[in-house]
Amino acid sequence: MSFTLPNGERAPAFQLPATDGKTYTLKDFESDPVLVVFFTCNHCPYVTGSDEATRRTVEKFMTRGVRFVAINANSANTYAEDDFPHMVVRMRDHKFPWIYLHDETQEVARAYGALRTPHFYVFDRDQRLIYTGRAVDNPRQAERAKINDLDRALEEHLAGKPISVPVTNPIGCNVKWEGHDAHWMPADACDLV
Repeated sequence: MSFTLPNGERAPAFQLPATDGKTYTLKDFESDPVLVVFFTCNHCPYVTGSDEATRRTVEKFMTRGVRFVAINANSANTYAEDDFPHMVVRMRDHKFPWIYLHDETQEVARAYGALRTPHFYVFDRDQRLIYTGRAVDNPRQAERAKINDLDRALEEHLAGKPISVPVTNPIGCNVKWEGHDAHWMPADACDLV
């Protein structure tokens, strides 16, 4: 099996603390017709460069039954600003319209096969993966993006159509894995397409 969760697989379970003071599990989202899980962090320029594009996507689709859950799995020992207190401040300051979870052990990131920040996973009503990869084609400078693969995948799915491009390569910084160099990735974590 490849490092990243393949399309058709069920969403791996999780139980993680959120910046809103609650703890969430995958079961909390089982009634949502579509679930978007994305791996992100506090500092990555690809994340901060595309935050507002992500916000627009969330605001566009949340009224249509799409739930968005962000997960930060970066090692705070690699980047101290990726720790939980900084996550709380980031959500307070930016008022992002998604749930922000902390995966301190990185077990959830490994289960999903998160490659980059950001890396998006779209699950259908049965919580089976139907899209994985990037949101926009230029996340560092999202205002210059020409393609929004996440928007397209959600529009197609909600219209009852097959997703025309179900896999793209996420664009961003590597997930910062505990005990590894900041740019380390598993040998089998190659390009998805």
